[in-house]
Amino acid sequence: MASWGMSTTGTLHRPPRRPGLILGLLVLSQVGVACLWWRFGWQVGLPVMVATHLMVVAATLHPRATLFCPALARLPTTERVVWLTIDDGPSDDTDAMLELLDRHRARATFFLVGERARAHPARVQAIRDRGHGIGNHSADHPDTRFWRLGPAAMEDQIGRTQSILTAITGQTPRWYRSVVGMTNPFVGLSLKRHGLARVAWSARGFDGVNCRPDQVLARITRDIAPGAIVLLHEGAAHGHNVAILAQLLAWLDAEGYRTVVPDEDVQRDTSIVTA
Repeated sequence: MASWGMSTTGTLHRPPRRPGLILGLLVLSQVGVACLWWRFGWQVGLPVMVATHLMVVAATLHPRATLFCPALARLPTTERVVWLTIDDGPSDDTDAMLELLDRHRARATFFLVGERARAHPARVQAIRDRGHGIGNHSADHPDTRFWRLGPAAMEDQIGRTQSILTAITGQTPRWYRSVVGMTNPFVGLSLKRHGLARVAWSARGFDGVNCRPDQVLARITRDIAPGAIVLLHEGAAHGHNVAILAQLLAWLDAEGYRTVVPDEDVQRDTSIVTA
């Protein structure tokens, strides 16, 4: 355990508190648009309608937007520590990544896809047994339509994954990562229901798409700073995810960074598990 050398209060783990209120305010905003249109005509109503719709679109697509629910994008510390997060598993890369993490005495949180976890329970258990964190990353990763899922479909994606991961590990995930970073107005309802806190990121290399490891490493490392949350992937078709993790771990070692994982059991900001 470590203290990060600061006197913070509160908690890193922040599930949405009033997601229903946000939905109500969004509805009221459109009622207000209608009233302005009726009172002052389209010259006023149309610009206001466009502005409110653009606000919703931005909050849906931007991975660190917090209009619909809180998002943890970095750890509050000045120490040379980072939180490694690995999305989209389990996959054929999982075992090799676990070996790399062990070799570097590093820790990470794996944000797992529910149905992939159901198909590979031994890999999920291996992640947990080696001391890494496990988070919720939807049931079947609907990347092209996640942004427009309604409340029932969103609850299926998040709630089904909670059930699958809990059944495999015996522990209920507390962290959630949105598919492609998208977060629509209904995400918060499910996160509150399941006690999940949303995790964004502050450093990424776009390693989920076709890429070269050296390019990915350059993109990630330029954004590494104390408390960075690093977004990585596994199982991408390009086949470079293991090599990217290997290069990043070597870079972190050379630069004197440690990896940390927010403690699953202790709620305070200053409670972490270190490698």
